[in-house]
Amino acid sequence: MAEPMKALSIMQPWAWLIVNGHKDIENRDWRCHRRGHVLIHAGKKVDRDAMQDLHAGRHPVTGEPLRLDLPEVFETGGIVGEATMAGCVERSESPWFVGRFGILMRDARSLPFQPCRGALGFFLPTLDAAVAV
Repeated sequence: MAEPMKALSIMQPWAWLIVNGHKDIENRDWRCHRRGHVLIHAGKKVDRDAMQDLHAGRHPVTGEPLRLDLPEVFETGGIVGEATMAGCVERSESPWFVGRFGILMRDARSLPFQPCRGALGFFLPTLDAAVAV
């Protein structure tokens, strides 16, 4: 029997950027040894500065022009997608890298929003079995 898929909680708009294929790395202060699939959970907190930059057409890390077709609402407090964690780096050429460590995110895709409580680190989400991924 396969191990249940764990989730990682990420603030909006960063979670949206990952699951929609724009952001290829998730910055953390801790080294990540986990590899493989992970559900992306949009936490209840929103990074207001990053959101303001996106709505102004600026890359929230580099400040360079960045025009994206943004959603009207960034969903929070639930699973918004999934990705494959391909490694953890201390250096990266990615314009999204700002952290001490970066988790390389590959093959990300959005999923229908599913409310669920988040947690720190990797966690097993409690999902409605009828709609579970």
